[in-house]
Amino acid sequence: MIDNQIDINPSNKKVAFYTLGCKLNYSETSTISRMFENKGYQKVEFNQKPDIFIINTCSVTENADKKCKKIVREAQKINPDGYVAIIGCYAQLKPQEISEIEGVDAVLGAAEKFQLVDLLDGFKKEPKGEKAKVYNQNIEEAIEYHTSYSLNDRTRTFLKVQDGCDYPCAYCTIPLARGKSRSDTIENVLKAAQEIANKGVKEIVLTGVNIGDFGLLNGKRDNTFLDLIKALDEVEGIERFRISSIEPNLLTDEIIEFVAQSKRFVPHFHIPLQSGSNKVLGLMKRRYKRELYVDRVTKIKSLMPHCCIGVDVIVGHPGETEEEFLVTYNFLNELNISYLHVFTYSERENTLALTIKPVVPQHKRAERSKMLHILSDKKRRFFYENQIGKECSVLFEEDITDGMMQGFTENYVRVIAKYDPLLINETKRIRLLNINNDMLVEVEEVESFEFVG
Repeated sequence: MIDNQIDINPSNKKVAFYTLGCKLNYSETSTISRMFENKGYQKVEFNQKPDIFIINTCSVTENADKKCKKIVREAQKINPDGYVAIIGCYAQLKPQEISEIEGVDAVLGAAEKFQLVDLLDGFKKEPKGEKAKVYNQNIEEAIEYHTSYSLNDRTRTFLKVQDGCDYPCAYCTIPLARGKSRSDTIENVLKAAQEIANKGVKEIVLTGVNIGDFGLLNGKRDNTFLDLIKALDEVEGIERFRISSIEPNLLTDEIIEFVAQSKRFVPHFHIPLQSGSNKVLGLMKRRYKRELYVDRVTKIKSLMPHCCIGVDVIVGHPGETEEEFLVTYNFLNELNISYLHVFTYSERENTLALTIKPVVPQHKRAERSKMLHILSDKKRRFFYENQIGKECSVLFEEDITDGMMQGFTENYVRVIAKYDPLLINETKRIRLLNINNDMLVEVEEVESFEFVG
């Protein structure tokens, strides 16, 4: 802990946050910001000349170092005297590298970021030319679990239920950045969900690094993900629960069957695939083969034909020849899925993938990414077209553009409608009419509708 060298009244201090990366990072940033507010700091926007800048970084994001440097430069332009602290996965993986970035005052790793307010009490800016102070324990010491959830959007909240990962995939640094798999207790998750409900939020998205592995506490399994969602299904005040992402080998028949008859869990799964080639899946050290993935999709669609299924896929992984990529492309083309999240492989230090040959040239990675993005657009349109004419519920959001408002159906169709202030954060029965040029579905009210909930 650093000495409190100056007397600072937190109520006079403004703090701003910038988040890179995943929903999990957003949930943690939101929780840390509430810690500051509870101490009397005033949370402001990044461009409102804050006294303290907190930048939450990602290791998955390409060019993490460039993005971090750019944000630090912007912070210095906004307030040259502002205190800059870097947290998150990139801060855990490369603390010394970040400490040398001009303008950075402190770097905090995975085990320290939730102690930020106390560790940096005083927020005394380092003299120009001095390296930042680094608080970064060995990742093996990141064993505590911190309940986190976002409250930036009163319509939807990201609730963290699990952290860390025990799966050493060849391309991934997340276990090095976040540590071993560990979970919240069901009791704590239910308490957080009720707190969120009391704020008027209607939808909770469950997040984590590997949420299907939920239930590990102090290295021992106390519960399962199925136990968790059964308990959450009874939470009053929340209309929808959405599962952000779950590994195919952890998505059991029982989970699928429960969601199919659930009161609150929506028919939407996001299931990482990464490759449709068993050879490449083996090189990636994934824990399943493509046949299991087909089985999961088939099971979902047999019980919920209208279910939305999203897929993560990586292009250009070492060892992915042109033939193996086409195996993936054809596999996805024939699969009954709704959209793709396409990631272009990028090299990460201390990963097994760096030892695998052949290395795919950058221009080939870009070509393959473009092909899959086009395929994703076709898949989404086909999925939307199959929903046209159906009645469903839409949770309308607060963002208003040009007199129009948007929202999502329970099965993740994005719709657009004329702005009506009474509809914000309300669930309404509608009929899907047609797809506009922006890939948004226009809707009409169902006759004699009533608000749901």
